[in-house]
Amino acid sequence: MFVIIGILVVMGAVVGGYLMEHGNLSVLFQPAELVIIFGASIGSLIIAAPPKVLSLILKSFGKLFSSGGMGKSGYLELLGLLYKIFSKIRKEGLISIEADIENPGSSPLFLEYRAVMSNHHAVSFLCDNLKVIISTNVPPYELDNLMELETDTHHHEALIPAHNIAMVADALPGLGIVAAVLGVVLTMGKINEPPEVLGQSIGAALVGTFLGVLMCYGFVGPIATNLEAKVKEDGVSFQIIRIALVAFVGGSAPQMAVEFGRRAIPTSDRPSFNELEETVRKK
Repeated sequence: MFVIIGILVVMGAVVGGYLMEHGNLSVLFQPAELVIIFGASIGSLIIAAPPKVLSLILKSFGKLFSSGGMGKSGYLELLGLLYKIFSKIRKEGLISIEADIENPGSSPLFLEYRAVMSNHHAVSFLCDNLKVIISTNVPPYELDNLMELETDTHHHEALIPAHNIAMVADALPGLGIVAAVLGVVLTMGKINEPPEVLGQSIGAALVGTFLGVLMCYGFVGPIATNLEAKVKEDGVSFQIIRIALVAFVGGSAPQMAVEFGRRAIPTSDRPSFNELEETVRKK
């Protein structure tokens, strides 16, 4: 929703300011300039990005209109799930959760937490590392290194679309200049025409530079920044799971382990100690 509002604000400010100076909107509509700039930018992206990366970029556009992250209620659910898992392990042993983590989609333990189940990457990360804990007597520091490696790998892959879109944004002003230069070349062929014709031709050429700069700083660049922020927000759930699991394997009590996880949540979304304690009591 906010992305759409931002697009409307950019367009309103640019077009509104232009009209305030009695500009003619028809001058800005130059199909040839659009073909050159957008065609060349898409082509450069195809050259730079392998098919797998292009697929990731297309999938990432759906994230633009999502809120990003799990929010306070979602993080509370994740902490509640971790507490319930840790408590079950303490009471019944590690083997008691084996069936739950093998198929979390049909586990009553997991299905109780809908917000967590909607984040399949976090659920997979949690279950895989619980399997490691069950199958091997892994020391806390080795478990921490293992989860850090997976978190960094996932973070790097998730940032690929944002980085490639940022590359396109950086190229747009240059491609706008290319369109403008081609317009100037065409104008030079009309050097014997009246000033009115030359002025219109030069104005059309300069539209290329205008579009390239506007698309770079007004739309494509902000889209890349938005996607990067979403990736960082999605990584918070991984950090919570990692810190809580390491604390639990290191000997912390279930409630203390989830308190470690709570401290990994950014302050804007972090539930208070009392909110966590209330959630733990309910569970």
